[in-house]
Amino acid sequence: MSSQESSPVNPQKDRRGLNRVWHATGYSMAGLRAGWGETAFRQEVLAAFILLPLAFWLGQSWIEVAALAGSVIAVMVVELLNTAVETAIDRIGPEWHDLSKRAKDMGSAAVLLSLLLCIGIWSAAFIHHIT
Repeated sequence: MSSQESSPVNPQKDRRGLNRVWHATGYSMAGLRAGWGETAFRQEVLAAFILLPLAFWLGQSWIEVAALAGSVIAVMVVELLNTAVETAIDRIGPEWHDLSKRAKDMGSAAVLLSLLLCIGIWSAAFIHHIT
């Protein structure tokens, strides 16, 4: 058996328990740092610093607060996933390909839909609050 066959391609697969959680947390933090390199994600994080505390003021029940805050977090999650798709596509190659464009366009559409959902939830809560 060669050394390549005896050692796993991804050492995370052999980790167990708290050691696995510890390393997974590190990978997640690296992903957030990588996301910070994207202008759209930085803008969404900055908006979250305003909107998340505002959710506790605007929401009239824990369900409303959860919907308001969750919609903001959802936008950031979708943005990170979109960036992951774009990064993977770019790794394949810089040349234009219809399937690459389609994947990137669909990721962008997912971000748009999450933003529209967030705007809709916040608009409804605000209108409910002022009436």
